[in-house]
Amino acid sequence: MQEFDVKEELKKLPNRPGVYIMHDSDDTILYVGKAINLHNRVRSYFKDNIGRGPQIDKMVSLIARFEYIVTDSELEALVLENNLIKEHRPKYNTMLKDDKTYPYIKVTTGDAYPRLQLVRQMKKDKARYFGPYMGGNVKETIDFLNKLYKLRTCNRKLPADIGKERPCLNHHIDQCCAPCQGCISQEEYGKRIEQVIDFLNGKYQPIIKDLREKMLAASEKMEYEEAMKYRDLIETVKKLGETQKISDNVGEDKDIIALAIDGNETVVQIFFLRNGKLIGREHFYMTQIEEPVADKILTSFVKQFYAGTPFIPREIMLQEPIEDMELVENWLSNKKGAKVRLRVPLRGSKEKFVELAAKNAALVLSQDRERIRREEGRTIGAVKEIEEILGLQGLVRMEAFDISNTSGFANVGSMVVYEKGKPKRSDYRKFRMKTVAGPDDYACMQEVLTRRFQHGIDEKQEMQEKDMDESFGSFTKFPDLLLMDGGRGQVNIALQVLDELGLDIPVCGMVKDDNHRTRGLYFNNVELPIDRNSEAFKLITRIQDEAHRFAITYHRSLRTKAQVHSVLDEIPGIGPSRRRALMKYFKSIEELRAADAATIAEAPGIPMSVAEEIYTFFRKDRNNNDNT
Repeated sequence: MQEFDVKEELKKLPNRPGVYIMHDSDDTILYVGKAINLHNRVRSYFKDNIGRGPQIDKMVSLIARFEYIVTDSELEALVLENNLIKEHRPKYNTMLKDDKTYPYIKVTTGDAYPRLQLVRQMKKDKARYFGPYMGGNVKETIDFLNKLYKLRTCNRKLPADIGKERPCLNHHIDQCCAPCQGCISQEEYGKRIEQVIDFLNGKYQPIIKDLREKMLAASEKMEYEEAMKYRDLIETVKKLGETQKISDNVGEDKDIIALAIDGNETVVQIFFLRNGKLIGREHFYMTQIEEPVADKILTSFVKQFYAGTPFIPREIMLQEPIEDMELVENWLSNKKGAKVRLRVPLRGSKEKFVELAAKNAALVLSQDRERIRREEGRTIGAVKEIEEILGLQGLVRMEAFDISNTSGFANVGSMVVYEKGKPKRSDYRKFRMKTVAGPDDYACMQEVLTRRFQHGIDEKQEMQEKDMDESFGSFTKFPDLLLMDGGRGQVNIALQVLDELGLDIPVCGMVKDDNHRTRGLYFNNVELPIDRNSEAFKLITRIQDEAHRFAITYHRSLRTKAQVHSVLDEIPGIGPSRRRALMKYFKSIEELRAADAATIAEAPGIPMSVAEEIYTFFRKDRNNNDNT
């Protein structure tokens, strides 16, 4: 590759708008920026120190080459800059740490019989979208409206599929009006959808009035259970449609954005006003290399947040002016397809909203600092304590193993991983024994450890041969400490396996007392006491419990599958495909045993004649058990 001559390349820069990309010697992208004039902007980085700050000077010292993309306008450069920052997440850009998406309620009004769906993207279709919702009650709202108006939840194509299949279980339990059977006209169903849309638009009183009338009518007929059902529905409507405590006199959609800075930590708080009411709020952490500057951080936040959210309000109120304010306004207006205004309120209720958002951002910083301190004590602090007890240094990754079986049936092993005192579940592994039969925990542990580390050795060798990064292998990362669920016996097994494979990894046993509670650590042939009130003890206990839970869960799943297989194999007419269908449809053998023939026949590929055979088989089985 030809050497990059920075001075020569600077001379070639055009006097055009565009995006520039800074690379280091490893071709890692350090920074992405936009410019009205690429020639002037990029050259400014390579001038003598002009007070940019030590971090930016450090970045400039790392630049090995740069590239640029010319655009027709500064607005195009802004869009391209956003896309490249989101894709590459450069170290020296101010970055939005949180990548949150918010749910919307979609009403498929383009369908003959519309449905309600939870979605996280707005599309240009015939559907109606409501939201975004920041609270955790979106599913609850959809479930409530489906039950209240008995809307369909299936994927059937209506009206084309009317009468082609039997109605689903929801119809049998009176939670669906069964448009798939022609039980309701399209016009009547449409009226229900209109009421749903009114509810989602905040018109709750007509629904409450209708439910109250039905409750009173049921009460007069002494149908008290029915009356109680309507009473509960009224309470649910009130809960879901509770009047907001904070509201704006003008019923518009607005976002209010403010931030708080403390040292190098920054939190941005955003309030969401919809139809003049505060429907939610959210906070975001920003990471920056240079000294935090409010307007630069707000600029980065606005561009990154609204590049990824499908809904843009007509007005965005900011704590202070941002860079490229007019340009960002134009960009947001183009995205929305309507005029979007950025405002910095200086007086009145709007200014108080911004002040409130800033106070909340500062509160998050204060609270999180204490939470982080406690969390570090439980995790990194606990690891430091373990290091002191064992006389080790540099503990980051710990792996713990456990064995589970029932009288030698379905021997399984578990491997759980903790990094910096936190579980890393993506690295958990489970093993089913291949060479051990019978209840021999030591032999099982030997097989598990041998397979785990031999696999890692083989993967490392394969990565080296292919000149690939070892991180691509699933077993290549070895632990700094091996934790065994037991004392001397388990530790010696592990040491033997590691010795045979030529590995040098510290091994520590988690010793339990007669009541199966952790009492100490077995390390270098010595049992070391551990303070039961220490964070180290609590972390060891969590790791031990997690390894045991993971092994037990896997063992139970195998045992349950074996039980289902053995029972179903005895039923006439049940072959492999129908057995799989039953196992997939029913969560457990107990659920299948309790089902009637009609329910069993709902499983795919199970005709009524076979369903009756299954039902009869389990009735006979139950009678035989009752007689013994």
